[in-house]
Amino acid sequence: MRQLTALDAQFLNVESATTAAHVAGLAILDASDGRLDRQALAELLMERLHLAPAFTLRLVEVPLGLDRPYWAGDPEFDIDNHLFELTLPAPGGERQLAEAVAKIHARRLDRSRPLWEMHLIHGLAGGKAGVYTKVHHAAIDGVSGAETLAALLDLAPGAGPRAVACKTQPAAGPVQGDGVVRELPTAKGGTGVAKTRKAREAREVPGLFDMLTGAAVAGVTHPARALRSIVRAAGDLDAIPLAANVPGSRLIARAARMAVGDARERPPLPGLAAPRTPFNGPISPRRHLAFGSVSWKDVKNVARANGMSGNDVVMALCTTALRSWLMERDALPDEPLIAAVPVALRPARAQERVGNQISAMVAPLPTDTADPQERLRLVGKTMNAAKRRFALAPASWLGELCALLPAPVTGLVTPAIFRLASVACPPVNLIISNVPGPQFPLYLCGSRVLSYYPMSVLSDATGGVNITCFSYDGMLDFGVVACPERMDDVWGLLDHLRRALDELVDKPDEYREAAAEVLPG
Repeated sequence: MRQLTALDAQFLNVESATTAAHVAGLAILDASDGRLDRQALAELLMERLHLAPAFTLRLVEVPLGLDRPYWAGDPEFDIDNHLFELTLPAPGGERQLAEAVAKIHARRLDRSRPLWEMHLIHGLAGGKAGVYTKVHHAAIDGVSGAETLAALLDLAPGAGPRAVACKTQPAAGPVQGDGVVRELPTAKGGTGVAKTRKAREAREVPGLFDMLTGAAVAGVTHPARALRSIVRAAGDLDAIPLAANVPGSRLIARAARMAVGDARERPPLPGLAAPRTPFNGPISPRRHLAFGSVSWKDVKNVARANGMSGNDVVMALCTTALRSWLMERDALPDEPLIAAVPVALRPARAQERVGNQISAMVAPLPTDTADPQERLRLVGKTMNAAKRRFALAPASWLGELCALLPAPVTGLVTPAIFRLASVACPPVNLIISNVPGPQFPLYLCGSRVLSYYPMSVLSDATGGVNITCFSYDGMLDFGVVACPERMDDVWGLLDHLRRALDELVDKPDEYREAAAEVLPG
């Protein structure tokens, strides 16, 4: 029996009629040999469920929402409630696929069952198939999500999941990760292990008395815990959206750190005031999405030539694409856009693989800078500052803020707070996430995974567009999710991303000179 953390529960609380808080991915596979079908996929899932805890646990709600829910095994688990299939009409193009997946992505998950779905999609052109998988963000973060994905994939056709290498974020690293080989249990005897585990988890379902007792204790102790969270969050006041714009935020943050005995000086951060853009404001329940790939080798070459990380180049591509998209609509603000960048806090090989251990860096994007060389230089400068700050003291403010209010109050007010923020003052303009992945091919049910396009969450407070990318087998795969009322042409943004890389690849010498000003020495 495990209770959700305040951060886990916040991903449940944020859901509303217009917000679905799951993360997802669309795998494109070579299915020309006919081996990938629903039966094969169902057998694989049942064989390896014991390797993916998020797939076997359901929520147990505390009566009247008096406390955060618990995770418990689902004694009535049925794969038919989670695995679906559909066939696209001819010709099965990428825009048809995007439209079909967008409708699935817009739907919230059924909270009475384990919080995931998988959709096998037939009818794609060229003998390909798609597998769209979504899992609630309350159950996984980027690292545990990558481990869950790794449990289903093989290194070769017909091989078992004995060692799937999967890149993950280090505990204190901001975005980039090092290759870590995940030693996974063999699939032999997997079904029996899964049944044993499911029976054990079913016995661990919390009883009514235990839940109410826990709620009473949480209510009594909440003031002390909230005070501790306030002090901890205040230490990062100058790094928190909106709060960073309060006069004297740096002085308040320094005083709060000294109060808890943390005398380390933090590098100063630039201004974090998010300007108004067309994709900030209340969102609708509809979703549009676009997906596509660029060469990861080209990204790495640009990074190497300029003394930058691959993630810095990704941020530069997004900056240029957003600037171009807004300029086309005469909607480019005079101030830099503000992006939130999720950061993993989960240690490598962590035993707990359900729930979230994440925070976020918040950084300005120099979309107000016309000169491409200067824009790249500023991206490198601002990202370096944010990463130095995070490496010195990994921020835990996201989790602390989620713990400030009692669970019953948080569940009631979160959607209203997010809606109000979108109207009054958006904390950020959008979320950009880069998930490092393996640079070699993987297989699902014997079929080669050609691409993997990640997709994430939209909310009123974080903007009507989300850009997520995943580096895999020599390519950088982008998934762009948007609310059509906030972004009318999501494919246009993807085109601008590709052109932004072409611009950097075509002018390496100029950008190398610009980068000399970014890094000292």
